[in-house]
Amino acid sequence: MMPEWLASQVLAVLVAWLIDLWLGEPSPRWHPVVWIGRYLQRAGDWLQADARAEGDDWRVFWRGAAAWGLGAGVVVLLALLVQLLLSWLPWTWTGVLLGVLLKPLFSWRMLADEVAAVETALAQSLHDGQQQLARIVSRDVTVLDAVQVRESALESLSENLNDSVIAPLFWFLLLGLPGAALFRFADTADSMWGYRGVYRGKRWEWAGKWAAKVDDWLAWLPARLTGIGLLLAAWPRRLRLSALRQQAAQTPSPNSGWPMAALAPAREVQLRKPGVYTLHADGVQAQPGHVPQAIRLAQRAIAIVLTGWLALALLTGIFT
Repeated sequence: MMPEWLASQVLAVLVAWLIDLWLGEPSPRWHPVVWIGRYLQRAGDWLQADARAEGDDWRVFWRGAAAWGLGAGVVVLLALLVQLLLSWLPWTWTGVLLGVLLKPLFSWRMLADEVAAVETALAQSLHDGQQQLARIVSRDVTVLDAVQVRESALESLSENLNDSVIAPLFWFLLLGLPGAALFRFADTADSMWGYRGVYRGKRWEWAGKWAAKVDDWLAWLPARLTGIGLLLAAWPRRLRLSALRQQAAQTPSPNSGWPMAALAPAREVQLRKPGVYTLHADGVQAQPGHVPQAIRLAQRAIAIVLTGWLALALLTGIFT
């Protein structure tokens, strides 16, 4: 028989998933990621107050590490206290309430809607497509043509499939609510601080180095699970893990290349960053149908990963 703590985890994921599909994101007023973002914004302003314009800046690096550690410690402590309090309840109530609290820490519906909206906007005009894309990427979208806009949308879908869905659920299943909260803090910090060189007039290379490195560590295994999930979701196409590893190595990120390198051959489409990488060079250029097809593929990958975990959980329950 499955232990009650494990049963409550399974129920929490199911509840959180239903809330995501049915209601989407909570109001910004009650969204914990918004609260995290506000802290990181204020801490980032403090970090940049006397950052050097060039050269090594270890003082700002350690200040960034301390600000990150303070924020992460508070987030994890609060999540741990809440989980401990809920553990005194019957496992069904624990699972339901954990699911409600887990939901804001991952987001599939919003990701799928935002990516799908890029294709819808492109049908109106290139400018509309660029503006919609700007909602989900940080690069300069004004220089992109329609094919590049679609490629960027597909890349964002694959990267955020890990960062916004698979990774927070992975850490929840491994460490409970504190694990999901820690990853969401780390991912948000990386998205706000983890830039190389100058971004929007501020030099983040040293201030955000700690945040970027920790995010890389926490996303390492989930990113590879995401890539494998996408490969399995492409069945009956047979895609080799060795080819995925080789393609992923082309990208400068140790993690984002895995889901991108899996999505490209799964949809027979090229994903390119001029002068940096071309994933699945034998594929075709991104066309209107590729975006909705990729969203459906990502849905299957999520189902595969979660089903695999559920099977493992059931086996664990049977043999404990």
